[in-house]
Amino acid sequence: KYDYPPLVCNVSWLGLLSVLITILLVASSTPLTVANLFYNNLIIDNFTYFCQIFLLVSTASTIVMCLGYFKEESLNAFESIVLILLSTCSMLFMISAYDLIAMYLAIELQSLCFYVIAASKRDSEFSTEAGLKYFILGAFSSGILLFGCSMIYGFTGVTNFEELAKIFTGYEITLFGAQSSGIFMGILFIAVGFLFKITAVPFHMWAPDVYEGSPTLVTAFFSIAPKISILANMVRVFIYSFYDPTWQQLFFFCSIASMILGALAAMAQNKVKRLLAYSSIGHVGYLFIGFSCGTIEGIQSLLIGVSIYVLMTINVFAIVLALRQNRFKYIADLGALAKTNPILAITLSITMFSYAGIPPLAGFCSKFYLFFAALGCGAYLLALIGVVTSVISCFYYIRFVKIMYFDTPKKWILYKP
Repeated sequence: KYDYPPLVCNVSWLGLLSVLITILLVASSTPLTVANLFYNNLIIDNFTYFCQIFLLVSTASTIVMCLGYFKEESLNAFESIVLILLSTCSMLFMISAYDLIAMYLAIELQSLCFYVIAASKRDSEFSTEAGLKYFILGAFSSGILLFGCSMIYGFTGVTNFEELAKIFTGYEITLFGAQSSGIFMGILFIAVGFLFKITAVPFHMWAPDVYEGSPTLVTAFFSIAPKISILANMVRVFIYSFYDPTWQQLFFFCSIASMILGALAAMAQNKVKRLLAYSSIGHVGYLFIGFSCGTIEGIQSLLIGVSIYVLMTINVFAIVLALRQNRFKYIADLGALAKTNPILAITLSITMFSYAGIPPLAGFCSKFYLFFAALGCGAYLLALIGVVTSVISCFYYIRFVKIMYFDTPKKWILYKP
């Protein structure tokens, strides 16, 4: 523990200023045509610019939340801001990646930054455990991802997404035949690596422990920024280059499993960050509805869904960090928040109703688009399970409202602006 030094404040403000300048630069150079950079390793188009601007806005929101958090926790951890900026830079490259090698290098730079900031609270054994667990499992998933990329290169001889799309146009990827089975296994390994990074079932096991053990600010960043970059890269890889019904069935399964596990496991949680981790897993399942459809409507609903999810998550973690000075950890600690701070209570209530998908809030609109995209491509089971799990998730989201307005607190939470 240290006094709040000027260095942390200066680095935080400089980081925020650099992100805002980057937003202006990116927004002012929106291209009219598609541009390829660095020997076709990176691509610049309107999809890239939309995702990059939204990622930078999310990073700026995280840094704004940093300003009060470092002061309240008396942490001399200016390097966390530097690592957040480095990981954001890698995610910008990931969104623009147009080659398997460029994609893998961007993912590795992001992962290395994440391993360090997960364990950035050096005097907490929980933070150290979170960083170590994330490092071990993340290194394993990165090896699987690299193995998949090497198999694709070995059987096709190219790594560029455009060249791969030309090869796979009208090419049926099955398990029959040596070449087809090798390509199938390569795509499968790449999919497993991505599913681990985005915390989709059955590769979600690290998320609850890492989200709970990491500092709250880091948990907020993990919940917000990577979803944008990884989903954008997955759209470019699987829908542009590797589109095939074979992997579509894999993502159907992951979507269903994520929605079911996220809804059921969150019901048993008493800690706020752990519940938000399972909520994040459930929302990944909803986002995969649009992704696995493989249609224009599915991609549009995916972009709408991830945008609304990120805004809701920023709101929730801003409130959690505002209550951090009271060592707020359990859901029961929110008791009678409506009496001590009615503005925070009503804000959190509206956000939880939106998470649950109650009309006419934004969360309902995102699920509405996702379910209709599933119905449009004939995935009726996916839409049905999505509706059922949304109803189940109302239980633990509305429990927040019940505790804030009707329960007697174990300790009183006072908010000092």
